[in-house]
Amino acid sequence: MKILIKGGRVIDPATKTDAMADVLISEGKIFKVEKGIKDKADREIDAQGCLIMPGFIDLHVHLRDPGFEEKETIETGTKAAAKGGYTTILAMPNTKPVVDNPDVVNYVHNKARNLSGVNVLQVGAVTKGQKGEELSDIRGMVKAGIPAISEDGKSVMNTAVYREAMKIAKETGITVLAHCEDKFLVGGGIINEGQKAKELGYPGIGNEVEDTIAARDIMLAKAVGAKLHLCHCSTEDSVLLLKHAKAENLNVTGEACPHHFTLCEDDILEDDPNYKMNPPLRAKKDLEAIRKGLKEDILDVIATDHAPHAPYEKGITMKKSPFGIVGLETAAALTYSELVLKEGLTLMQMAEKMSYNPAKVIGIDKGSLEVGKIADVVVFDPRKVYAIDAGSFASKSKNTPFNGRKVTGEVKFTISYGEVIYEKKEETKNDK
Repeated sequence: MKILIKGGRVIDPATKTDAMADVLISEGKIFKVEKGIKDKADREIDAQGCLIMPGFIDLHVHLRDPGFEEKETIETGTKAAAKGGYTTILAMPNTKPVVDNPDVVNYVHNKARNLSGVNVLQVGAVTKGQKGEELSDIRGMVKAGIPAISEDGKSVMNTAVYREAMKIAKETGITVLAHCEDKFLVGGGIINEGQKAKELGYPGIGNEVEDTIAARDIMLAKAVGAKLHLCHCSTEDSVLLLKHAKAENLNVTGEACPHHFTLCEDDILEDDPNYKMNPPLRAKKDLEAIRKGLKEDILDVIATDHAPHAPYEKGITMKKSPFGIVGLETAAALTYSELVLKEGLTLMQMAEKMSYNPAKVIGIDKGSLEVGKIADVVVFDPRKVYAIDAGSFASKSKNTPFNGRKVTGEVKFTISYGEVIYEKKEETKNDK
């Protein structure tokens, strides 16, 4: 099938292209990128006024399948991903059973291939059952196709075990995705340790909970030579630690999530579980450091940490509800609204952090619109202004603090392997 995308602004970090051009897709690959393409196509997409970028890649998604299908499934999660402009997503291993062996990896990969056009890559757990004691079958999972290991949702507190996992990761050429959290310092923390915690009477989670493990993991990666990626950085010092690691030319990268560059603890006005996530919303100075880190390319990646929960789990108090919010369907608009329009992040940087850099972090040949590459493409309308409506989410869960928030920018088309997997349907008068 041939698809011709006409009249858009092509933003391609791989070639540093920022130009008005057409994109012709044929047999699942990019065939031409140039002005005034006259080739006949099976379908023509009008991209006037829109951006044409490589399909987004999310390194941090919880699909909850297997075991927690009341929150999300592979089918609903990938539909949410496609709606958000994502063509590749990494699924975290804290499912039931935990993804600590090739059989569970194969289950996810096979199910995703049968249900969705989104490329789902399963991440393997570092330890068996994520208990932090005995290494999982990392080598077996690498053969089954994992691009990375992670103990996401917690840190491996046994440093010797974690070091051994990093050695295997280096040997097998995969990345270590680090959730940095010292469980002994968390206590019963609910939100950030600051004024808001005092006002609500809740125990806080201090910055040192994240920072101590971030420092440890960087030192381990330096000693071993492993490829390390810091997940959902939320503190000023995490950015500083990452900056120092880059200055030493260590193979260390980091990500930030839209909620951490959009909100801070001051935005929590009441006991609302939709503002409860881990790491928590930090102080204003931390938010500003995250924004600066993204603008200065200290933070390489924007990821969602899409963490769906059932309504009954989030319909209670913050103290009793689980951590996490959904993010696949709001990330692009928040990135454009909060960083591009307000902070001066360039469109090239947006494409780098949402597509090109994530591909480099895990070593896959994606994140590019070069001729001959796989046709993973997103068409994004930077003119569209609207209010986020959680009720319209494709995700099975609606737990977001952004419901009703006014944003600019909307995904119009998502194309994966040369096939349209999402198309924004225009409203008619009868729809309103």
